[in-house]
Amino acid sequence: MSDTAAQTRHIPDRLNSRAFRILRSWETLLLGVAIAIFVINTFTSPYFLNAWNLSDATFNFTEKAMIAFAMALLIISGEIDLSVASIIALASTAMGLAVQYGAGTPELVLIGLGVGLLCGAFNAVFVTILGLPSIVVTIGTMSLFRGISYIILGDNAFRGYPDSFAWFGQGYLYWVFTVEMLFFVVIAIFYGVLLHKTNFGRAVYAIGNNPTAALFSGIRVQRVKFILFLLTGLMSGVAAICLTSRLGSTRPSIATGMELEVVTMVVLGGINILGGSGSIPGVVIAAFVMGLVTFGLGLLNVPGIVMSIFIGLLLIGVIALPRLWSMFTARRAS
Repeated sequence: MSDTAAQTRHIPDRLNSRAFRILRSWETLLLGVAIAIFVINTFTSPYFLNAWNLSDATFNFTEKAMIAFAMALLIISGEIDLSVASIIALASTAMGLAVQYGAGTPELVLIGLGVGLLCGAFNAVFVTILGLPSIVVTIGTMSLFRGISYIILGDNAFRGYPDSFAWFGQGYLYWVFTVEMLFFVVIAIFYGVLLHKTNFGRAVYAIGNNPTAALFSGIRVQRVKFILFLLTGLMSGVAAICLTSRLGSTRPSIATGMELEVVTMVVLGGINILGGSGSIPGVVIAAFVMGLVTFGLGLLNVPGIVMSIFIGLLLIGVIALPRLWSMFTARRAS
């Protein structure tokens, strides 16, 4: 065999190598964006590199990321849950109501997690058993869950949480490392292993790519989706505990608009909004990107409404970019 032929065969092998695939992956691009944003923030604000400020910056994404990890699996399976912020409101309201009757920290944690699970199960019944579209169901429950909170609270607020309850949202493990950051790391590892290293994760990918083929392959599609809705509700309960603990009070407007940021975080992390592909490492990096952006804008005194506009544009852009790129490459090929 000639040297030319050997070189011709060697080039595709190199281009298809694992290292090259990693370099051209969405996660690598996103990591580069995160580094660039970090550098820009360093130059735009003299307060950015303060260790305590950076610690506070983690609060901008940890609670949302807890939900985003579960939401990632749900979207990969071809479903979505837009009621997560309202689940937080209802779980927080239930905890606040329990405090009025003398509930302690262990009871509050169980109530927060229990309400999250019940709301997730409520969504799952309508989607997996009655066969209704998840986007329609969760838009309805988004109004339902928050409406119940407004009925219970009105314009009032629940306060008086136990001092020990503040540990979840205000506690520090060591120096600037927060309890919420520990939760973020543990949950990220759990969902990373669940999605990428287990049969359950492979079933999620199979369902997202072709639910009919997955069903005929022996995968219990509706059962898997039911579990995914439960996990999303559970993570909303965890986020409710952390957010309520951090704020020290409950209002019916708590976490308003958070569902948009969670979905943006998931899609920015490379999860296909139509299902079937994506990774947990991408969502982890996307969480840091959004946290750095919102914290940097906050240090520059950018109004919250401008941040909301930016997040909305980011979501549209991330969804539209793959489509625009495929149209561009198709036109060049023709």
